[in-house]
Amino acid sequence: MLTIYFSPHMTSTDNEAKRASGYADVPLSDAGRQQSHELGQHYAAYPLVAIFCSDLQRAVDTAQIGFGARGLPIIPDSRLRETDYGDLTQHPTAELDAQFPLRIRTPFPNGESLAMAVQRTGDCLRDALTAYDQTAVLVIGHRATKYGLDFWCGDQTLEDIVATPWEWRDIPIWHYDLHAEAFIRRTL
Repeated sequence: MLTIYFSPHMTSTDNEAKRASGYADVPLSDAGRQQSHELGQHYAAYPLVAIFCSDLQRAVDTAQIGFGARGLPIIPDSRLRETDYGDLTQHPTAELDAQFPLRIRTPFPNGESLAMAVQRTGDCLRDALTAYDQTAVLVIGHRATKYGLDFWCGDQTLEDIVATPWEWRDIPIWHYDLHAEAFIRRTL
């Protein structure tokens, strides 16, 4: 079993502008940089051995600002990226939110489906489980990353996961346990 803690990247410039970034590589805002410092402080007592993050700068910078001083390996991985919204990249967040139920298995125009994003997240998690079994890691990612964690570490359908409103937390830390059996019993 792999213990996984998840936190989304901190506030980006697109978050402040209420745009859905997708694969757009936008930076953290000033507020996001401060939140990243605070996030690292919240995790100070957690027994982490590695940090996995999306390779997009808003996730990498969250990891480096919050955790770089701890000396833990920070492992950027493109499989932890947000969903590729294709032609809808950087459109208003409300427009994308309305599309999500329609895009579970049908890709965004010139992009990918939520199921495709969850599958690649699962591929990354399988590799993390192999390399870090019986330890605890942190994953810093996006909504798609959390959908992947909810799917591979739980028993809900992807449809139910997508229908559940995003739960923002004052201290954005979620806990998951990943078992090897998840990759046998769960299919998309």
